Amino acid sequence: MKKPDPLTALILAALLAVAAPPVAAGAQEPEAEEPPPPAATFGITTGAVALDVVVRDKKGRLVKDLTAEHFDVYEDGEKQHVDSFAVVARGVEGLPDDEAPEASVAAATTPAGPSPAEPAPPAPQTDGTPAVLALVFDRMSTEGRDMARKAALTYLSARHHTDFVAVFSIDLALHTVQSFTNEPARIRHAIALAATQAATPFTSSADQVVALQTLEGRALEAEARVTATTGGGGPGGTSGSAAARALAGGAAVEADFMSIQVDMARSFESLERDQQGLATTNSLLALVQGFQRVPGRKTIVFFSEGMAIPDRVQAQFHSVIAAANRANVAIYTMDAGGLRAHSPTEETRRQMMAANESRYRSLGREDAVGLMLPDAERNEDLLRLNPHSGLGQLADQTGGFFIRDTNDARGSFRRIAQDMRFHYVLGYTPTNDTYDGRFREISVKVARKGVDVHSRRGYFAVQPGGSSPVRAYEAPAVAVLDRGGPPPEAFPFHAVALTFPDDGTTAKVPVLVQVPGDAIRYEPEPSRPDSMVADLTIVVRVRNEYRQEVARLSQRYQLSSPADKLEAARAGDILFYREAELPPGQYTLDAVAYDASASSASVRSVPLEVSAGGAAGAQLSSLVLIDRVERVPAEERDSSNPLYFGEALLYPNMGDPYRKSVAKALGFFFSARAPGPSRRALLEVARAGQVTGSLMMKLPEPDADGRIQHAGTLPLESFAPGEYELRVSLLDGTRRVAATATPFSVAE
Repeated sequence: MKKPDPLTALILAALLAVAAPPVAAGAQEPEAEEPPPPAATFGITTGAVALDVVVRDKKGRLVKDLTAEHFDVYEDGEKQHVDSFAVVARGVEGLPDDEAPEASVAAATTPAGPSPAEPAPPAPQTDGTPAVLALVFDRMSTEGRDMARKAALTYLSARHHTDFVAVFSIDLALHTVQSFTNEPARIRHAIALAATQAATPFTSSADQVVALQTLEGRALEAEARVTATTGGGGPGGTSGSAAARALAGGAAVEADFMSIQVDMARSFESLERDQQGLATTNSLLALVQGFQRVPGRKTIVFFSEGMAIPDRVQAQFHSVIAAANRANVAIYTMDAGGLRAHSPTEETRRQMMAANESRYRSLGREDAVGLMLPDAERNEDLLRLNPHSGLGQLADQTGGFFIRDTNDARGSFRRIAQDMRFHYVLGYTPTNDTYDGRFREISVKVARKGVDVHSRRGYFAVQPGGSSPVRAYEAPAVAVLDRGGPPPEAFPFHAVALTFPDDGTTAKVPVLVQVPGDAIRYEPEPSRPDSMVADLTIVVRVRNEYRQEVARLSQRYQLSSPADKLEAARAGDILFYREAELPPGQYTLDAVAYDASASSASVRSVPLEVSAGGAAGAQLSSLVLIDRVERVPAEERDSSNPLYFGEALLYPNMGDPYRKSVAKALGFFFSARAPGPSRRALLEVARAGQVTGSLMMKLPEPDADGRIQHAGTLPLESFAPGEYELRVSLLDGTRRVAATATPFSVAE
């Protein structure tokens, strides 16, 4: 790909004007600081897996007399050896079963006691660790919030006095209504507050289905009137022709506008579902991540009127399930719609019938094939967007259960309270000890008839102890980093990490990864053979000097292109940009680019030093070699991005050679903080370890934030072809702070 000439009029104005303001680099918003690494709670460095298992009989009563010999654990269909077994009971004796009086709890919990040949169950563990519960209120209608409030209050009657409870609400973000407490009055007040808080007025999932179905029905009726007027409609009919529709007059105009309105409503519904789904899944993921630090089994009760999972949200939804399983969090979900007048499943069926009717009416029209494909995709979407589908899957795959079609949740909360304080814990070491990032399915079977088993359904095979939950799309790439051995290099790519001093105790670290577009495999899209798709994930893991992960930055790129334009699509590069906030220290950044279509990856490791500094000492950023600059309108500039220089955004050189036949100059940029009165910088060019040229520069005055930015150019005509280093030293009185740019090459 031909490199643009960096000496445009914009570059000359930005890079040669020493006192001018800054330039930029990175087309994406910076990522927030990653939290410190949590303690591992699902597995240890030996690869052990721990499972919480709740067993009930067919009447819903806890089965409390099982031993290790009763359990068989399977991973991906292969039986595993159970290494450890324990029974956890925290005050469960204070919770009578649904149909058993307190005096006969033990006798009533199983259909039959163990035979004399069976070993006695081990004594329950009562280590005093409290049960932990989070009540989470999704955005809901007024009626839904009131139903959720009544249901949550029933928990107080089943709650043990040692339980710690927190209350959260979800709008466009996760809000803490009440932090963890065991005081009933505070819990009760928080439940009432969460149920009365106004939320962003999204339409509930169930209402969306009904409203869109009604609108589509009206559109079909309007089209039917046109068909009746023109006297056609089947194959060979003329109802779709311009002449026939003109004869229909106002009816045809009404039908056309109704069709446009349906398209608008579908587009808005899709965008709103995406926004709702991402807000909900992001909030749940953050909550699950916080739970990683809490030992033992944790519980979330999620109140919602429905959780639709559109395409854009699916990966994040699966990440929530994977993170919950890894953090030992059981999620129970409740449909706050209670006993609905309209069943979401029935509404979904009706809408599918409406879509099929629309497809039938389209037969015989010239655009019938084009219409049928979106309608067929719509049927698939409707099955997945059923609001009960997401809530049920979330509960089922994390070891909880789904509460639905009821206005009385007392029995369900009694079961949740029992699950929190009585369960079995099984430990095993997987026979497949390869960290391949794949999802491992787990099933637990009990050698006793007439029982139901609840446990998590699986996990991603990655090493524990990360700084944040491993998202579903990250798992294969993270597994590449965990395998050890020589790093793979299936295709070329570049990675750069830069540091910029701040006035606080941390440094801002922009991280850039560039992958050539022609290095990624494209394959035909199954539903659209004329479209080509690719799936690339970039993950950057930041490790400190103790090899602990302190941050993880990532993005998934799902690319598509018409088959006849694929070569043009492959001509461009994929540029990843994220920012981390790191305290002073020595770090290693491991960047992996994972091509899911080819199941191949490449890895680069970049050493990074974040120097200590502060208000009393001089600080110097990385020395950035500039690839190109981009003028950015004032309203679109990100003032927090350290790669802005005035009105321009700087894109760093990622390792490509500077060609004298293409460009006339080499641009460079750095920023500094120098409290002393003498602000000078020495720029040196070195080749083979020997300084071949130097330039003393006087730096401009600092800006309002105390930051000094400097940019300049060096003529390429003075460089012979070869490898070079560029070094800058900040001279502040007697102190000298230096930075060296990544080695670069010059070619003819």
